[in-house]
Amino acid sequence: MRALLSLAGLVSLVLVAAPAALAQGSFAPVEPASPNAEGIRSSYLFVSIFILAIFVLVEGALIAFILKYRRRRRARFADGAQIHGQTRLEILWTTLPVVVLFLIAAFVFIELPGIKNVPEAGASGELEIRVTGRQYYWQYEYPNGVIAIDRMRAPVGVPVRLTVSAPDSDVIHSWWIPALGGKIDAIPGRVNETWFEADRTGVFEGQCAELCGVGHAFMTASVEVLPEAEFAAWLEERRQAQTTGDVALGEETWEGVCAKCHGLAGQGALYRAVAGSAVLRDPQAVETLVRNGRRTMPAVGAGWTAEQIDALNAYLKESPPGGS
Repeated sequence: MRALLSLAGLVSLVLVAAPAALAQGSFAPVEPASPNAEGIRSSYLFVSIFILAIFVLVEGALIAFILKYRRRRRARFADGAQIHGQTRLEILWTTLPVVVLFLIAAFVFIELPGIKNVPEAGASGELEIRVTGRQYYWQYEYPNGVIAIDRMRAPVGVPVRLTVSAPDSDVIHSWWIPALGGKIDAIPGRVNETWFEADRTGVFEGQCAELCGVGHAFMTASVEVLPEAEFAAWLEERRQAQTTGDVALGEETWEGVCAKCHGLAGQGALYRAVAGSAVLRDPQAVETLVRNGRRTMPAVGAGWTAEQIDALNAYLKESPPGGS
């Protein structure tokens, strides 16, 4: 009897806590800020209704059967009441799961095009950004050549198409900003596509969702959604700056690429300290190091443009790690 009461208490706790947790977003996806993310959330909640209903039905039937067919005063080894044949019940428990699976499949297939397909560009057009995942940072490249590290900037209300990949020499990563859509893998040698269309401004945080090495936890991502005019001004300002050694891009590159392994001040983190290193004072040595790597250090800058190399060197000259 004590076990029965414990089971009933556990079921009651789940039934009371589950709706409250869903309401607070503990179990549900984050509040969506893009139509495709809204489709994912709707699918999740729709399926959750059936999961909760089936849980209640199964656990309720279990408790009912325990109560109805318990031994009572029957001899310990005597057979209980024998039940034979219940055609209607057997038909019900055979057809009901089929109906539930059909409803879930139909709903998901209705929602899937809105989640996967990039909407037609409106008056503002469409923005395409190239996303590259590398150990352990995200690089974003805009149509006009502007480069950003880890934080993407995008205009509100404009469809943004993302082409996602990783260099052939790298590993698999997974780009994921929950409020703006589902996960998409960055696979070496392959290009995948996803999209979002932010419905409000703000900063939306994410994370690489594929274990990609010892620095995986540091491989964060974010999207800052700006008003269109503000985004256009930032994009143009960044384009002009990159032609003359953009210190802002250099700082992003140092913090997003180098500091994750060597520390923000070059004091050492995952790998050795580099503060005061003569290499960081030699632009040619820096370029050779990031393009080719050295010993256990991968070629983190293989494929970088000359402008990005210049930006990193400009930052190291202006703000050398450790103040050297």
